[in-house]
Amino acid sequence: MIYTCTLNPAIDYFLQVDHFKAGELNHVKADRKMPGGKGINVSRVLKHLGQTSKCLGFIGGFTGEFIKDKLAEEGIEADFVPVDGDTRINVKLKSDSETEINGVAPQITDEQLNALYAKLEKLTADDLLVLSGSVPATLPVTIYKDMMDHVSASGAKVVVDTSGKAFREIVDAKPFLVKPNHHELGEYFGVTVETFDEVKTYGKKLVEKGIEHVIVSMGGKGAVYIDKDEYLYAPPAKGELKNSVGAGDSLVGGFLSEYAVSGDFRKAFQKGAASGSATAFSVDLCTQEKVEELLPQIKISAI
Repeated sequence: MIYTCTLNPAIDYFLQVDHFKAGELNHVKADRKMPGGKGINVSRVLKHLGQTSKCLGFIGGFTGEFIKDKLAEEGIEADFVPVDGDTRINVKLKSDSETEINGVAPQITDEQLNALYAKLEKLTADDLLVLSGSVPATLPVTIYKDMMDHVSASGAKVVVDTSGKAFREIVDAKPFLVKPNHHELGEYFGVTVETFDEVKTYGKKLVEKGIEHVIVSMGGKGAVYIDKDEYLYAPPAKGELKNSVGAGDSLVGGFLSEYAVSGDFRKAFQKGAASGSATAFSVDLCTQEKVEELLPQIKISAI
């Protein structure tokens, strides 16, 4: 089973406003509300690509009920720990430019945190755990490392997609796979990472620290996969950019959807790259049809 954990879920409220003007009355042209948070995005992509998963994390209030209902409608299983406050709402304003306003996370008590740990301790060596997204201010920055400690005895494989201090803490715990973008990779090592050679150099340093697999996303330049034996490059697909939200989560979800079936890292990397592009070219997260359409464009090569 693949488990995704979203510590800081949200309702993503997308607003389309023509020529937004700050300080004035604006009329919304179109809107939509979706369950959000990086781990939840990964679960939704997995479902779109035919793989089951279970969502873990914290949820609360009427906003939390909306998220649970929407996931249930999509056939995605959830086992959230309930919290006292309302799950946040994140506003994604699309106009002449894109603006994001992220809401405040609810308080999480020690009792609720321990309840999540108890769920993690039930994982087995056959399971994959995806730890993805930001850490709420009410939790310690070491939370992902602490969560890995609670699954270490089980042998479950852990995939991590986070940034900043949370990423710095997780590296020494040696997860199975990490997916920084090139800016986050550079931030970790205190350098600027822009070129493929720089990605290879610093991505390899993560492998040397004990992380088995590293995928570095590079936006419009594509992505690079690194392990102890290979450097692989996935070029970007061609298409019209419609959505900047969730492409990295789609890369992770697409990768895991193939890896869970075949265990083939090259094929998984190709599908992950196609999934990321498919989301970028769609209004919502990628669909199976869009991923299959783009797969032939993604020619994986050694670099």
